[in-house]
Amino acid sequence: MVDPEKRRRIAILGGAGGIGRALVAHLKARGDDVIVLDLAGSLDRHAQTGGVKSIPIDVRDEAAVGSAFLELAGLWREMDGFVNLAGYNSKLQPIAETDADYFDEITTGNLRGVFLAAKAVLPLMAEGGAVVHVASGLASNIRPGYGAYSASKAGVIALTKTFAVENAPRIRFNVVAPGLVDTAFLRGGTGRSDEDEASIVPLEAYRAMTPMKRLALPEDIVGPIDFLLSPASGFMTGQVLWVNGGGFMP
Repeated sequence: MVDPEKRRRIAILGGAGGIGRALVAHLKARGDDVIVLDLAGSLDRHAQTGGVKSIPIDVRDEAAVGSAFLELAGLWREMDGFVNLAGYNSKLQPIAETDADYFDEITTGNLRGVFLAAKAVLPLMAEGGAVVHVASGLASNIRPGYGAYSASKAGVIALTKTFAVENAPRIRFNVVAPGLVDTAFLRGGTGRSDEDEASIVPLEAYRAMTPMKRLALPEDIVGPIDFLLSPASGFMTGQVLWVNGGGFMP
C-alpha cells in the first residue's frame, strides 16, 4: 500500500481542464509530484498548470496515446496514481437524431480513450497504486439528449470494474461519477471550444432540481478523487462514488 506520508507521483489525463487544474493545485499543495497529459490546445490555453511537466496527448489516436505514455515512462519508472478526467460532449440531441459519426466521436473519445490509456498506464503503476476514472451521473441517471455521452460513460464504469477485477490486488481501479460541474465542459470542452460560450445545459433548471441548489464546483470533485487515490480507500476497488448534490441517489 502507498505510504500516506510519502511524496506521491500522480499523472492526470485531462489535467488542463477545470477539474484537472483544481486537482493539480490540490496535489501540488500536498507536496505530490504531478504530470499533466492533455490536448496540445488545452495545454497551450492553460499554461497555469505551470511548474508541472505536461505531455500532449489525443486519446482518440492509439499511436498518440502510445507516444505520450512512452514519454511518461521516460520521466517516471513507476507512479502511485493515475487519474483520467478526459471526456466531452458538445451536443444535446435525441438519440434517434444522432448520426453515427457523432456517436462514434463521443464513444471513441470517452470510452475507447479510457481503454487505451488504462492499458498504457498499467506497466507504470507501482504496487498498491490507484487509478481513478471520471465518469458521470448520466451513466446511470439517464436524461434526454445525452444518449452517446451516457452510453460512453456507462461503458467507462463497466470497463473500470473489469480492470479492477483483473488487476487486484496489485492496483486499485475506481470511479468518480459527478453530476453537472461548472467548467468549460458545459461550453463544449477545454481545448475544443471557446470557454466563454453559452452553456449547452439549462443551468437554472439544473440548480432548481438539485437538493443542494447549486452546481458542483471543480473543488467538489477533487476530494473524492484524492480519497480514491489515497490509502484511506485501500479496501475499495471497482467502486463508484456518485457526487451530485443529491440530484441522483442510486
